[in-house]
Amino acid sequence: MVQISLSRRALLHSSALVMASAALPRYGFAQAVAKGGRLIVAADSEPRNLNPAIVASNGVFFISSKVIEPLAEASFEGKDGLEPRLATNWEGSSDGLSVTFRLREGVVWHDGTPFTSADVAFSALEVWKKQQNLGRLVFANLQAVDTPDDHTAVFRFSRPTPFQLIRNSLPVVTSVVARHVFEGMDDIAASPANNQLIGTGPFKLAEHKPGEYYRLERNDAYWGEDKPYLDEIVYRVLPDRAAAAGALEAGEIQLAAFSQVPLADLERISKVEGLKVYSKGYEALTYQLAVEINHRRKELADLKVRQAIAHAIDKDFVVKTIFLGYAQSSTGIIPQNAPEFYTSDVPAYPFDPARANALLDEAGYTKGADGKRFSLKLLPAPYFGETRQFGDYLRQALAVIGIDARIVNNDSAAHQKAVYTDHDFDLAVAPTVFRGDPAISTTILVRSGTPAGVPFSNQGGYANTQLDALIDKANETVNVAARTELFRQFQRMVAEDLPLINVAEWGFITVASAKVSNVSNNPRWAVSNWADTALES
Repeated sequence: MVQISLSRRALLHSSALVMASAALPRYGFAQAVAKGGRLIVAADSEPRNLNPAIVASNGVFFISSKVIEPLAEASFEGKDGLEPRLATNWEGSSDGLSVTFRLREGVVWHDGTPFTSADVAFSALEVWKKQQNLGRLVFANLQAVDTPDDHTAVFRFSRPTPFQLIRNSLPVVTSVVARHVFEGMDDIAASPANNQLIGTGPFKLAEHKPGEYYRLERNDAYWGEDKPYLDEIVYRVLPDRAAAAGALEAGEIQLAAFSQVPLADLERISKVEGLKVYSKGYEALTYQLAVEINHRRKELADLKVRQAIAHAIDKDFVVKTIFLGYAQSSTGIIPQNAPEFYTSDVPAYPFDPARANALLDEAGYTKGADGKRFSLKLLPAPYFGETRQFGDYLRQALAVIGIDARIVNNDSAAHQKAVYTDHDFDLAVAPTVFRGDPAISTTILVRSGTPAGVPFSNQGGYANTQLDALIDKANETVNVAARTELFRQFQRMVAEDLPLINVAEWGFITVASAKVSNVSNNPRWAVSNWADTALES
């Protein structure tokens, strides 16, 4: 497999930063933009549920964030790293029992119905709290939402809920849906309305042709001044990353995000006239490569077996060979670029096949005459080339210690069903996401009690009452310093018991035509609304 030397990676990284900064109008000069045009974008998958209020994942946000809006979005410049969207102001009480949102006036849904506080109350109580994979934890203690007028929503909590948590969660878990569309449904999560989105965003969902494209069209009634600039956004479904790179070079598409251009091609692509490489725009989207474990399997319920698997993985090799250096090895469940919460004071499992073999022997799983101890079903997530490649590597690494891993490759919908609904896996490779606060997207990976069918959650049957209690305590601790210490204890407990195994953490690269302006201008740019993205004529 091709590797890039450190000096070449550093050169590409620095040039990418220069090109990214040059494309950001807020970082030094005003840039004229043209209105109109069709932006054609590569999409590597087709989510089975497009509603981000139910499935808060980047594959969903990538398309639907242009249609459905949150209360606030991440920002490089705004107060507390946030920029208003459907809410213009938010304030938490000192006791952690309430948060008041002032809502934007003059907003209408795509069908012409006025947006009001009733939509926020319905979304919070009936969707985020009950349906959403991440909101279930963030809003676990949400008791009521008062709506004293059409543009005020007061969230009432039965137990103290840190304002820090709510504030950090706004871009991720507060996508607002239309009450008049979903109210009265017996099963909101199964509604066809989740794939026929009606939102308040700058674009409307106009058409989806399975296997080919999604088409969004301009919302002429959008509240955002003279935005959006684009007439249309078309997402071409291109699961093959080499095909995406070729389509960019041929001018058939104008943008590929989430490193859909293969990492090995970046140095060459960065020199193609008319294309720009951006390393910004993912600061709030740190991905972590993790091995999910089905603890219902007798062998995997044994801590020594899990420790053996951890020792069998050469993280440095994974970083250098699979990610070509565009990543770093993980020490635990919270990434190193989250200094507010991160601690390195956790148990470590260095690459040591001899130790792994010894642990399996101690656990009573000796090798048979064929050199095998037992077999496992391994499901690599299909979302990124790196997850698939790591699945192949893990199969080989486990073979060295006598574990026969049989790979099962599925498309996105089948993978989610197998892992998160049917639990038809032993090991799964997952690209989990850290979104600024452990309670938003991290604790759900290990906390017990999440119903089957909730994507990107602990569906491996792992249950630890002490860990659950610590998570619950952190979610009710208003004091920032005390809450931070609880999450450092959380990291140590997870590393000791290994409910899952964290391997590497990484960000992404965007490649776009030089004619696309206002690219990567917020920390969640790829999954933000693109109202100010434009095409130069």
